[in-house]
Amino acid sequence: MSSAAASDQSSPEHCRYYDRRLGQVATETILGDRLLRLAYCSPARRLLSWPLFGNALLSRLLGCYANRPFSRLRIPQTIVDLNIDMDDFVIPDEGFRSFNDFFYRKLRPGAREFCPDSTRLCSPADCRLSVWPKLDDDCCIPVKGASFTVSELLGEAGADVADQFRYGALCVCRLCPADYHRYHYPDCGRELRRWRIKGRYHSVHPLALRSQLRVFSENVRTVSLLDLTHFGLTAFIEVGAFGVASIVQTHTAETFACGDEKGYFAFGGSTIILIFRADSIRFDDDLVAHSANGMECLVRVGEAIGSTCAVP
Repeated sequence: MSSAAASDQSSPEHCRYYDRRLGQVATETILGDRLLRLAYCSPARRLLSWPLFGNALLSRLLGCYANRPFSRLRIPQTIVDLNIDMDDFVIPDEGFRSFNDFFYRKLRPGAREFCPDSTRLCSPADCRLSVWPKLDDDCCIPVKGASFTVSELLGEAGADVADQFRYGALCVCRLCPADYHRYHYPDCGRELRRWRIKGRYHSVHPLALRSQLRVFSENVRTVSLLDLTHFGLTAFIEVGAFGVASIVQTHTAETFACGDEKGYFAFGGSTIILIFRADSIRFDDDLVAHSANGMECLVRVGEAIGSTCAVP
């Protein structure tokens, strides 16, 4: 292993990202840091790969625990460990019924505002965001991590539309355990179709991505093909991950407005990937610059992250 790779895998218990609102680099506390390093960096990683991530068993067990009333005992310490500002969220009068009830908590009205400019693309979630303004044919080549293709992300069910995204644009929205885990439509439009792809349950944390595993194209995921009013044909992909007991779709109508809730992830870290056709979006310059340097940007749901290409 090269010295650079070794440095990546022996970094401290935090991951650096750029906080866009504060205009400064910050650090992310990693829940389960020891388990992640054992699973992805230790000599035992090959033995642990299948039982931990190759099937849904452990993630389902964690989800079962998170749904039980006694799991809510973990909530106070989690709020402290992850420094979650609970003023942003609706807290039931009787308290949260379980850890999962807390995990996919709802926002307090007014806590997030969606950009009213229809020429701007809104972030679908509170997340650590990376953008690629132009794919290499249908391939995304991250600064850190394994490359993946649009065809792989869409699977067999999306083979008929994969070519339409050649030389397009893509963004990865990584949700960590501290984040609000409901996600929303980034523009108004309608859903054309939706399908689910079976897969593994690898972590989506950068520690796992740097191990060169093909996480996004191998993990379980749900793909929604959307016709966005201002950005055209778009693939909206929800990627399951270790500890994600389920991906829940709460919006069932064909049409939607910008900001409507689309669904939520149950317990665990998770990711949303948006894929756009060529010349349909221009991501904001600051996001492009930080992404080119391999640094994620912390953004909030509803925050503008790009524009239609028609905007000068």
